[in-house]
Amino acid sequence: MSLPRDIRAFLSYYHGQTDDPQASDNLLFYQNQLRCQPDDLLISEIHQSWRKDYDQLEYNHGYIQWLFPIRENGMNFEAQALQPHEAAAMKEDPDVIERIKASYGLMLDFYGMCLLNFETGLVGRSEGYRARYRNLLQAPHNNLRITRIFKCLSEMGLEHLNAGFLLHVLNEQSENKQLNTSLLRDSMDRWWANCLRNEADREWIGLTIKKARNGEIFSREQYGTSLQRRKESGSIVEPQLKCTDA
Repeated sequence: MSLPRDIRAFLSYYHGQTDDPQASDNLLFYQNQLRCQPDDLLISEIHQSWRKDYDQLEYNHGYIQWLFPIRENGMNFEAQALQPHEAAAMKEDPDVIERIKASYGLMLDFYGMCLLNFETGLVGRSEGYRARYRNLLQAPHNNLRITRIFKCLSEMGLEHLNAGFLLHVLNEQSENKQLNTSLLRDSMDRWWANCLRNEADREWIGLTIKKARNGEIFSREQYGTSLQRRKESGSIVEPQLKCTDA
């Protein structure tokens, strides 16, 4: 099955797109200097007032383009597509990265999850996860939001968080029969699992998902081990066994 067009563009680093050096709304927003529209809020105000405001996060459709800017236009025409010069500056600003982490934490909680280890990307269940899991299954527009989140994290040099989220969901599906509808699996297999520009990681995760779809259990222990391996070696792929002469 061929990759969706938006995924092909993402993996090509949006080949052919040009940078607009005059467009810096995303950088200014994440520097807490510009209010998002139409909500007219600073990033710090969203982080302070919207956490656990699940109705706001569910039914407001204008904020996600500001919290997770990508190189594509979204449905909020008052938000600006991410520019390459913005991404480069944002990755180098520790305050911006902390705010991106806070945005990711905000959405993880909305989805019934929490970040247990930023360095590895390890994710766990949040308190009250059952209701949040149920909402995620019943409101599939969140699948599109998650694709956007992954693309943004990759642009910000935080792609290891994508693997942490993906493999947490795979473990829940495989071992606990959670988050396991056909619609969510389709989004996961075709979009989420391909929001990884590291080719080796993408291929390994794709193969691991395929094994789980065929009935092989992907355990919590395997989940933690794979993320730790990526942290220590720079790759999620298991080292190949080497043959030695007798």
